[in-house]
Amino acid sequence: MNTILLIDDESRMLNLLELYLKPHGYICKKKNNGYEAIQAVKKHSIDLVILDIMMPELNGFQTCEKIRKFPNIPIIMLTARGDKEDTIKGLSAGADDYITKPFDEGELVARVNAQFRRINQYDQVDEHHLTRGAFTLDGDSYTLKYENEVSPLTLKEYKILHSLMKNTERVYTREQLLLMVWDIHSTTDIRTVDSHIRNLREKLKKSCFPIEHHLKTIWGIGYQWKI
Repeated sequence: MNTILLIDDESRMLNLLELYLKPHGYICKKKNNGYEAIQAVKKHSIDLVILDIMMPELNGFQTCEKIRKFPNIPIIMLTARGDKEDTIKGLSAGADDYITKPFDEGELVARVNAQFRRINQYDQVDEHHLTRGAFTLDGDSYTLKYENEVSPLTLKEYKILHSLMKNTERVYTREQLLLMVWDIHSTTDIRTVDSHIRNLREKLKKSCFPIEHHLKTIWGIGYQWKI
């Protein structure tokens, strides 16, 4: 049985989420602030997080960034209806999906189930390692290796690199990457792709990877991995 961590400062929302999820076989742990949630992730085996944005002290974006250090935990953020800026900011902070309030049981359960299906699909793919020149993308440890250097990756970073390195020289549009990595098809959210690519480049540069020669921006189109 999968364990879902629910984070919201409103007890009513926590109880509603639990009410919707428990009949479908999910174990729910409830926390009403970001600090307690981070400790729960450290201490317990958490399979998925549902996180509200509007919380005091440590807000949803900040909490998401800290939980994202545990790369294999999917995060679904709760956002206000029609607030695209919050949606983009949440995805850029590391969220895997979002649900707008108000929502019904069917939508919530469908999105949760989709995240677990996606994890299972990648568990099968991750048995294969991609080697491109001096680079090796390791799906068992979620790392990118270059000669004697190793850089850990989040699940989203791994999926971006896997998509690009699987078909080297091919140019992928931002819309294609958004659909492949986030399973979202929307032109309004393409900025989250740029944000993740930018963060990935900075991380790899700090590890002295010559990433600028391989992870290329094709202006006005998207990105490619060059040999």
